[in-house]
Amino acid sequence: MMRHDLPTEAWIKSSYSGDTQGQCVEFQAVSDGGVAVGDSKDRNRGAFVFPPAAWGAFVAGVKSDGGI
Repeated sequence: MMRHDLPTEAWIKSSYSGDTQGQCVEFQAVSDGGVAVGDSKDRNRGAFVFPPAAWGAFVAGVKSDGGI
């Protein structure tokens, strides 16, 4: 689901983004337990919100592949 009503101060930049400004993948927790993922250089486009189970599966998959 796409959302546009997310707080601007709650975004967390990926630690892999380094010191770049405005060109990062960001995420934040949302009230229903899901996770919003957005593009820092264009927050006006909104963010994709993933349900908790989908986000958990994604993180587990990345970790099992040695990506984290």
